[in-house]
Amino acid sequence: MTKVTAQMSISLDGFYTGPRDTRDPNDMSGWMRGPEAPGFFRITRWAVDAMAWRERQGYAGGEQSIDSEIIEETFAAAGAYVMGRRMFDAGEVPWGEEPPFRAPVFVVTHRSREVLERQGGTSFTFVTEGVERAIELAREAAAGKDVAMAGGGELLRQVLAAGLLDQLELHIAPVLLGDGQRLFGPSLGLGADDGIELVPTRVVEAPTVTHIRYAVAGRSKLVLDDRGASGDLVGPSADGT
Repeated sequence: MTKVTAQMSISLDGFYTGPRDTRDPNDMSGWMRGPEAPGFFRITRWAVDAMAWRERQGYAGGEQSIDSEIIEETFAAAGAYVMGRRMFDAGEVPWGEEPPFRAPVFVVTHRSREVLERQGGTSFTFVTEGVERAIELAREAAAGKDVAMAGGGELLRQVLAAGLLDQLELHIAPVLLGDGQRLFGPSLGLGADDGIELVPTRVVEAPTVTHIRYAVAGRSKLVLDDRGASGDLVGPSADGT
């Protein structure tokens, strides 16, 4: 059964890049010199060091590790990808003529463009009808494999808030960035009494990152739990528990 999946590297305090680059959003050529890059490369260091990631990028070297196995597994599971236009604009030049996806990619955008064919099986189709339509097209192209959200964070939040995501895997780097673009926040549209439940299905501890996979159970109402209360005591106890 085709699942819609996502995976994201984040810091321990929940950021997936440094502070947002506020320069011309249509010019991503200087992204590497902007404020987002240092935080991004710190939290993705585990992937850059992995053999499977380096092979996909056409680089030599890398470590054959559990991190590399997880990256290889992630690529193998995906039959198609969906990404945001900002992610595509930042990656188009660095990915070169043979991007690492090796599968159809559907780019959610407000700016139309002809299908871009690349070597190695990657194609970029630009979808102007919204993320639901992009996922629908990706399902058709995935041939029974998973549809993987390929970033960025804004698109992931949109898909999660819309109830379209089946599986989320977080790669948590042991670093505090203090500032940057936070993966989760008010844009999920949650009220004071509801949340999105995640069920952990796998935890893999590695020396430089912790990988946690969740099944997305969906929205649910939050309820007060006063099972430890007695009499009129309904709040925290004196010792804070």
